[in-house]
Amino acid sequence: VCDPDYKDIFEGSIENVQIPIKFALPGKERQDSVYNGLQEIDGDSELVCVHDSARPLVSSEDVKKVLEDAIVHGAAVLGVPVKATIKEADSNSFVVKTLDRKTLWEMQTPQVMRPSLLRDGFELVKRDGLEVTDDVSIVEYLKHSVYITEGSYTNIKVTTPDDLLLAERLMNEK
Repeated sequence: VCDPDYKDIFEGSIENVQIPIKFALPGKERQDSVYNGLQEIDGDSELVCVHDSARPLVSSEDVKKVLEDAIVHGAAVLGVPVKATIKEADSNSFVVKTLDRKTLWEMQTPQVMRPSLLRDGFELVKRDGLEVTDDVSIVEYLKHSVYITEGSYTNIKVTTPDDLLLAERLMNEK
């Protein structure tokens, strides 16, 4: 999925890629973009790998690990254990309880699954009018387990100016 304004730039950056690349238009929401991309997947593809451009620092080692885990489990996602204390709050911003961080993971991308799982999940999401914030949530609605592949804390999501400064620093350290 690529905004048409950036297609030339993207094509120039993948000149050495030895597999055919297809492009799909972005949608209004993330799930719409993923759905559009899914329509371009060949029927004999083993896996769909969804990665967002807001995570430019993912390592090739982590991509390889999550792909291998998805082959074994049908669906896998990169994630890292949560380091901070997480509180559940009510609608008035009062703490309801402290969540057990030993069971909490921060999800990352790529998120990888069998195309059939994603297609079936999208049918359910559209039929029931569900909203999802990531791709493995679609698979979760099918009651299919999703394996968490431990990723890297450097696979940050760049969405704020501070994130951009951190990303630049991490890139300069490599």
